[in-house]
Amino acid sequence: MRRLSAAVLALGLTVAGAARGDEAFVTNQTGDDVTVLDLAAGRVVATIPVGGKPAGVAVAPDGARVYVTSPEGKYLTVIDAAARTVAARIPLEGGPLGVAVHPDGRTVYVADWYAAHVLAVDPVAGKITARFEVGASPSGLAVTPDGALLLSADRDSNQVSIVDLASGRRIGTIAVGERPFGVTLDAEGRRAYVANVASNDVSVIDVAARKVIGTVKVGERPYMVALAGGRGFVTDQYASQVTAFDLATLRPLKEIEVGEYPEGVQASADGRKIYVANWFGNTVSVIDVSALTVEAEHAVGDGPRAFGTFLRRTP
Repeated sequence: MRRLSAAVLALGLTVAGAARGDEAFVTNQTGDDVTVLDLAAGRVVATIPVGGKPAGVAVAPDGARVYVTSPEGKYLTVIDAAARTVAARIPLEGGPLGVAVHPDGRTVYVADWYAAHVLAVDPVAGKITARFEVGASPSGLAVTPDGALLLSADRDSNQVSIVDLASGRRIGTIAVGERPFGVTLDAEGRRAYVANVASNDVSVIDVAARKVIGTVKVGERPYMVALAGGRGFVTDQYASQVTAFDLATLRPLKEIEVGEYPEGVQASADGRKIYVANWFGNTVSVIDVSALTVEAEHAVGDGPRAFGTFLRRTP
């Protein structure tokens, strides 16, 4: 059943260095819940029931709220991060999957897998405020640091759409590899890295020029990319590994064995660690960025996806 779900949802992330108190909010699709993992202690400190087969996740810029999509439940769950409780559930439509938050925290963007649009959601009012046209089966989303642009990986269109958030209009499309799923922006919002599930590569996009400037061959079924220490880290689902590559030369550096069927991945704020959610392994692997080795593995819930930004830095 998991591989059937993978064909529908997972064809196709960055978490902070474990300064004490930092937490990961890991969506467990099979378990219908979210695991809160204390990264310094390496232990589960809370389990939050969500339902609806949760997959996508985005932590608000201020860390106060965590937003979780439930593709089968057709809703967005708002989690009070400090209290570790569900604060609200917002009904949506279609198949909500990828999710991102505007830098000002006022709008949440949700990709509708079954429709060629992205929903803009007001999390306070609890309602959809706009729909942005994109390509078929939008999956991963990313917002530029200045809040001006939204990037959508349109899996079944083999492209990335760029939406101007001021006008709500799509202003460009960029052809990438086959079946793009996860999209990750660098800290400046200048380059985007797109994991192409069916062509087993990563497309590197110059956002301003709106064109692909490089391609990186990686392992089988890449899901998403994390960036740290001048390196990219790609989760290769079918290979049960992470491919590390050099951001300057785009040369592969090493294949790092992790848990079974790695998906969500996010780099630490200090750039020292990479955290990987292993869907079939029910674990989170911790990679040392300098050594390119796995230094720890932590048990979480059943079927961790963690598709998005899943780290919260506590005050």
